[in-house]
Amino acid sequence: MLLQLLQGFTLLGEEWVLWILIALSVLSVAVMIERLVFFLSHSLSGVDALSERLTEGDVEFARRAVEGKRGMEAAVVRGALNATDKGPESVDEVIASTMARERIRYESWLSILGTLGNNAPFIGLFGTVLGIIRAFHDLANASPAAKAGGAGAVMSGISGALVATAVGLAVAIPAVVAYNFFQRWLKRLSSSATSLSHAWQGHLKAVREDDLKKAA
Repeated sequence: MLLQLLQGFTLLGEEWVLWILIALSVLSVAVMIERLVFFLSHSLSGVDALSERLTEGDVEFARRAVEGKRGMEAAVVRGALNATDKGPESVDEVIASTMARERIRYESWLSILGTLGNNAPFIGLFGTVLGIIRAFHDLANASPAAKAGGAGAVMSGISGALVATAVGLAVAIPAVVAYNFFQRWLKRLSSSATSLSHAWQGHLKAVREDDLKKAA
């Protein structure tokens, strides 16, 4: 009985798998667009100039530069400036916690692209296998006249089933490209935020050393 149920399932063919792949492709495109809009709206311009001003200790310029801005770089600078009065150790902790929190926001939904890139081909291959099974089953139950052209019927069924594999690859390849693209973008943003934090930390250390020299 179990074998009959499983056989009935496999004879459904590849069409329903194709519909799943189409739905996944729509989801993939939606995630790409959403993440692109998010990354563009959460990027900070003029990072090099801001880094120089932070090194010089120009707090007012830094506050104006990140005022109303969203994103990892702006959040790190704001957090570092606000924690300055609490000491260098507090600044370090605030920077680390801010970057960890911001990374989660940037990585949101990217796991969908990674999952689709890794598994969409297997979903397509699954549809192909189902299509091939149905092609042979239909041939086995065909009339003698139809069986006379069995090779052609089987090839036709297999070629149709292979469409599922092609669609699976068509879903996976853009997802992988987009996933790697956003990961590289996030890496650049993280490096930029780290550079800004180091600029401010370097200024604080220089100030502290000057104070120690004056005290001595």
